[in-house]
Amino acid sequence: MRTQVHRFPCAGPDDLTSLQEALAAGRLDPDRVVAVLGKTEGNGCVNDFTRAFATTVLKRFFAEALELPEHTVAERIAFVMSGGTEGGLSPHWLVFEVHDTPSTRPGEPGLAAGIAFTEAFSPERIGRLDQVRATAEAVRRAMAEAGIERPEDVHYVQIKCPLLTAARCNDARRRGASVATSDTYESMGYSRGASALGVAVALGEVDDTALTDDTICHDFGLWSSRASTSAGIELMRNEILVLGNAPGWEPALRIGHDVMADALDGDALDRALAPLGGDAAGELAALLVKAEPSRSGEIRGRRHAMWDDSDINATRHARALVGGVLGGRTGDLALFVSGGAEHQGPDGGGPLAVILRRPS
Repeated sequence: MRTQVHRFPCAGPDDLTSLQEALAAGRLDPDRVVAVLGKTEGNGCVNDFTRAFATTVLKRFFAEALELPEHTVAERIAFVMSGGTEGGLSPHWLVFEVHDTPSTRPGEPGLAAGIAFTEAFSPERIGRLDQVRATAEAVRRAMAEAGIERPEDVHYVQIKCPLLTAARCNDARRRGASVATSDTYESMGYSRGASALGVAVALGEVDDTALTDDTICHDFGLWSSRASTSAGIELMRNEILVLGNAPGWEPALRIGHDVMADALDGDALDRALAPLGGDAAGELAALLVKAEPSRSGEIRGRRHAMWDDSDINATRHARALVGGVLGGRTGDLALFVSGGAEHQGPDGGGPLAVILRRPS
């Protein structure tokens, strides 16, 4: 098996020029695409419709390329759009292909990828244990699809999850059901947090019996070191991409991970690269990381004002800060930095994963 990762620039949430050129040149095989991750330039909040816009044009692109209905494409490709490219972050697409070809070095583990979807959630299930457990089950299915047998071989789990809108909250109330929160922005955190705890349960980082509905977005001592979750208005289920290293996969690409202890912890990149041979061992294929303002209001003893800014949401500040720190380390700003790290790494920090492409 062989995973390919393409990183394409985009001039806007509907700009697929680079994908079209790659398709025409034979560098992109739509029949092998399993996931598309996108950094879009919206606000990353409830009303960030760049995510839905991007998902729509991508589904149409692949439907035409594959000569399939869009609903069929939606069942074979995970679309994970993460809004917000604050600071110098560059909007881009990350496209993952899986090819059923023998590895040239079967004794070495290589980048393995698997996807899975949960069922659609009713509004009252979002941000609650139902979402945790459904996510955990789907992560296990994605691992099995990727041929990853051991949880320790999983290095990153990227999830797109739903959020609550006023209409969705009212739908639940009309049926006599309650929702985790009626604050639509807050619901993004609940959905991200429940999804992250689902990853933690699947990978053995958190015991399912330690969780209740009240744990979610309250007990932040429980977290995953490998979950990255992003909430959006454009879906009602969780779409999951599991990435790890496994035998039988072509080792030209490999993935490593670590956890940023805080927003300034650029050394996490070096720690993630170390098992792969360090940054001299290949070319950066992708860097994926979570960003979160510390709830203490401080970073290394210095006060920050991210939570106190009523004009710009705190998660937007955090993306810009972490993007700058890691952009300075890599010399590259096409980085998949996602805000909102509830139960994803320690307070003020977040999981980081790097995919390295070995020289030919």
